[in-house]
Amino acid sequence: MKAFFFGLILGLAIIPAGIYMYFSLGMAPVATRAKPMPFEEKLARLALHARLQKEMPRQPPFAEATEMNLAAGAEIYVKYCSGCHGKAGQPLSPVALGMFPSPPHLLQGKGVTDDPAGETYWKVANGIRLSAMPAFTNSLSGLQMWQVSLLLANADKLPPAVEAKLH
Repeated sequence: MKAFFFGLILGLAIIPAGIYMYFSLGMAPVATRAKPMPFEEKLARLALHARLQKEMPRQPPFAEATEMNLAAGAEIYVKYCSGCHGKAGQPLSPVALGMFPSPPHLLQGKGVTDDPAGETYWKVANGIRLSAMPAFTNSLSGLQMWQVSLLLANADKLPPAVEAKLH
């Protein structure tokens, strides 16, 4: 029985020692061009989605995405977001192309139009760790973060005047 417990303890000690060696010997990819670590994308996505389900607001503080709120969101997007997430009808910037993980082009394809505005709001307010997505809580008001979140949730059905601001 002692041999069993010794083997169990030794086996459990090898795992953290192996992880330590992986990082301390420089084997972990740290360059943005490197392939992700084993399970990195899956674990990061799992943690992000679990946190979002727990913390994201369910309703914006105002009832609807009016043209005025969408236009304000477009101005915020162009000023704060488009450098990484692109402008409508234009490719991502060279800076964005060198980032890991790659920032999604939010105004092409489905972007985040299928995400609840509260999910986008949480990401804008809190940022996303281990990515280049910053938290804007200290830079934008709650209203501004909701306006850009509603803009992105409705990006596939914007009024022409609002869409013109995004080019």
